Amino acid sequence: MTRYASGVSRIVAFVIATLALAGVAWVVSVSVEQVGRRAGPAVTGVMQASLANLPEFFVVIFALQAGHRVIAETAILGSILVNALLVLGMVIIAGAARASDGIMRFNPRLPNDTATLLLVSSFIIVLIGLTRSSGDLASRHSETISIIGAGVILAVYGTWLRQYLTSKSIVQEASEPPRLSLTTSVVLLTVGGVASAFVSDWFVNALEPTIDQLGISQAFAGLVIVSIAGNAVEHTAGIVLAAKGQAELAISVVKNSMSQIAAFLYPLLVLVSLLTATRLTFTLAPVYIGALIGTAVIVWQITGDGEATVFEGTALMATFVILATVAAFE
Repeated sequence: MTRYASGVSRIVAFVIATLALAGVAWVVSVSVEQVGRRAGPAVTGVMQASLANLPEFFVVIFALQAGHRVIAETAILGSILVNALLVLGMVIIAGAARASDGIMRFNPRLPNDTATLLLVSSFIIVLIGLTRSSGDLASRHSETISIIGAGVILAVYGTWLRQYLTSKSIVQEASEPPRLSLTTSVVLLTVGGVASAFVSDWFVNALEPTIDQLGISQAFAGLVIVSIAGNAVEHTAGIVLAAKGQAELAISVVKNSMSQIAAFLYPLLVLVSLLTATRLTFTLAPVYIGALIGTAVIVWQITGDGEATVFEGTALMATFVILATVAAFE
C-alpha cells in the first residue's frame, strides 16, 4: 500500500508540474501577442523563441550533469521534431480552419530559411553518423568535429538572424490595438520565459521517478514527454495566434523556435556541455538521423510555397505520431 501511494504521489507531482508549465505558457502567449502588435512578426518571433527555449536549455544541462545522455540527446532532438511536426501541424490546422477558403497563407521566406538551417544542422549529424557506421578514422574524433561544427553553425545562424531582422520583405499584419503597455508586455514575456525554466526543472525532477513508475523508455520520455511539455509555450502561442487569423506571427513563433533549437541551441549546448559531467555531440542513433532529415524535407514541402491546408497540418501531426510510436519501443 505504501509503495502504491508513493507511486501515485509521483505521478500526481508530475501532472501538477505539467499543468504549471501550461500556465506559464499561457502567460507567454498573451504577452507575445501584445508585443507582436507593435514589433511585428520577425522581432516577436525571435524574442518568443529565445525565451520559450529556456526550458530546453536547462533540461539538457541538468540531464547532462546527471549523466542522462539519452534523455539529453532525445530532449533537444525532440524539441526540433515537436515544433516541426506536432506544433506546426496544429498551428496550420487552426489557421487553415479560420481562413475563409481553407488555406493558411504566410510569407514563404521564413519557412524556406528554416529548412535551410535545419538541413545545415542535419548535415554534420549525417556525416558523423556515416563515419561511425563505417568505423573510419574520422569516427574517432566525433567530439572535435562536433565542437568545430557547433562554432560554424552558430556563425551561420548569426548571419541569418541579422539578415532576417533587417529585412524589409517581412509582411506586417494588421491587428487590434494592444491592451497592455509595451513595458508590461515585455516584463510579462520575460517573467514567463524565466519561470518556464524553473518550472521545467521541477518537471524534470518529477519526470525521473514517473519514468520508473510507468515503465517508459528514456528515449520516449525525452523525445515525446519532455519535448511536448517544454514546448507548451509554442503550443499555446502559435495555436492562439493562428486561430485569431495572425498567420505571419503564428508561423514566425513556431518556425523561429524550430530554427533556433537546430542552429543555435543545439550547437550552443554542444559547447556548454564541455563544462558538464557528460559531453553532448552531434552523434545520434541512425533512426533519429533519418527522422531529422525526413522532417526537414516534409516541412519544406508543406510550407515552402507559403500556403498550407488542414490536410497538410494533419500530415505533419501524423508523422509525429509515427515517430513517437517508434521511440516508445527504443
